Amino acid sequence: MRRPIDPGLSTQPEWIARPERSNTLTMRFIVSVALTLGRAPTRLLLYPICLYFLLFSPQSRAASRKYLRKVLEHPPRIGDLFRHYHAFAATLLDRVFLLNGRFADFDVRMHGQAIVDEVIARGEGCFLLGAHLGSFEIVRALGRDAKVPPMNLVMYEENARKLNSVLNAINPNLPVHVIALGKVDSMLKVEAALARGELVGMLGDRTIAGEGTIPREFLGAQAKLPLGPMRIAIMLKRPIVLMFGVYRGGKRYDIHFEALADMRQLERAQREGAIDQALNAYLARIEHYCRLYPYNWFNFYDFWR
Repeated sequence: MRRPIDPGLSTQPEWIARPERSNTLTMRFIVSVALTLGRAPTRLLLYPICLYFLLFSPQSRAASRKYLRKVLEHPPRIGDLFRHYHAFAATLLDRVFLLNGRFADFDVRMHGQAIVDEVIARGEGCFLLGAHLGSFEIVRALGRDAKVPPMNLVMYEENARKLNSVLNAINPNLPVHVIALGKVDSMLKVEAALARGELVGMLGDRTIAGEGTIPREFLGAQAKLPLGPMRIAIMLKRPIVLMFGVYRGGKRYDIHFEALADMRQLERAQREGAIDQALNAYLARIEHYCRLYPYNWFNFYDFWR
């Protein structure tokens, strides 16, 4: 029996309601220190920073513990929580170097690259669907290095504003391709990018107030998933490719691409079933990577609330 679709959320999700802990001046200071000292010395600063947040962010700490209970084979210890925080902080620091063209600092392994190469060869564009799992930046950075078509990030307007602020602080000369949803011409911009054979990246694991959601079991409990990414792919009739850039410690990353769903030739009567199937497959693969790389899940709020 198909589960009912929730037309929206009555209040803001917790991840939006959380106050931001950083600002542009702080970010610019961190960037300056990182680029001056280099990656290895700057990574030493992550230890006191992570310890501070572990001690003084009780909500994030509780969310980390709740998640880790679901993916670890033992009850999470304080060391596991610290490792979770450190993995997140390490990927944020690495963003500074990636956005400044320091690709040689990293050891990156690719899996499933032929899937994206085939889409690029057809010249018709596709959706790359990820989650707050690992580093999205490592995927984008590799694309710039390999001279593949531009990747456009599709996100809601407030998220786009925050991202542009961060990227401008890290590297003001960096060309940014961000399409903010919720505007009159948003879908026209997405459609135009796809028509040029470009890639359109979306993250499909967070909801916003007023967005349609559907309940699904994830890691043993019910969570609400947004329907927007799947509906956009169906509306614009493009394939969806999964992308995850998982952090393996040190300077090592693995980038995984997997074919998720082909929305190009669906009849209207097939659409709801296609969304249902794609969402189930999406969550199954996130569960797979969460268990394989448990410290890469970067939703530090109660995802199941």
